[in-house]
Amino acid sequence: MAEPAWLQIGVYQGGIIPVLYQRVPCAKQGGVRFTITGFNYYELVLISNVGGSGSVASAWVQGTSTNRVPMSRNWGANWQSLAGIGGQQLTFGVTSTGGQTIIFQNVVPVNWVFGMSFISNLQFSY
Repeated sequence: MAEPAWLQIGVYQGGIIPVLYQRVPCAKQGGVRFTITGFNYYELVLISNVGGSGSVASAWVQGTSTNRVPMSRNWGANWQSLAGIGGQQLTFGVTSTGGQTIIFQNVVPVNWVFGMSFISNLQFSY
């Protein structure tokens, strides 16, 4: 976040801007969304609309022709993989910071291309 934005939410003292975080109820609708970007053997997946259980603590991806591959956090809610999963139907596993794990079986069809988003029927519960 840029310094001018930080200065709007905190008081600058000695290079530190104290921030108080508070979990608030999340009024979301629909399932978890997976937006896939990247190129060839680099996949960047934005996992969003997680809601009530907290943020994403870990994730993995599995294609119809590949084994389960752990993903690493790239930045924010974006998770990356070097699995080379193009042209495969994809399953994602997501564990929330609340400790709940859900497997989103075949949430991405085989004909996906980079830039597409997919919404699951499953949801994290509150």
